[in-house]
Amino acid sequence: MSFTRWDPLRDLFAIQERIERLADAGAAGWMPPVDLYETGDRFVLSAELPGLTRDDIDIKVQDGTLTIQGSRPSSSIPCERYHRVERGHGAFERRFSVPAAVDVEHVTADLKDGVLTLTLPKSAATLPRRIEVS
Repeated sequence: MSFTRWDPLRDLFAIQERIERLADAGAAGWMPPVDLYETGDRFVLSAELPGLTRDDIDIKVQDGTLTIQGSRPSSSIPCERYHRVERGHGAFERRFSVPAAVDVEHVTADLKDGVLTLTLPKSAATLPRRIEVS
């Protein structure tokens, strides 16, 4: 058995993040989870969008903001009563600030197995340049 030290501040931040996600989710209460990370030459964003097709997703980069929009229709299973509904449905929208260092003209998007992967390459002007000593 391992013990971990209780950190009340970490728990408060986790609760705050959950509340903010609920407030941003809108009427449908659904917001796809994302991972965003940075490498030496690009930013990569992965979003879980199971059940959506390429036509269901709209991606825009404008005025320093990356916007991902879409909609997942609710299941139309004929039934008298649902016992549990946990999967989100309806419209969603996620917005992210894009650093000025991103080459907007070369952003790519790929949807595979329900995961949308956006690759935002850094501008060549902002990449570090190695200078040879003569």
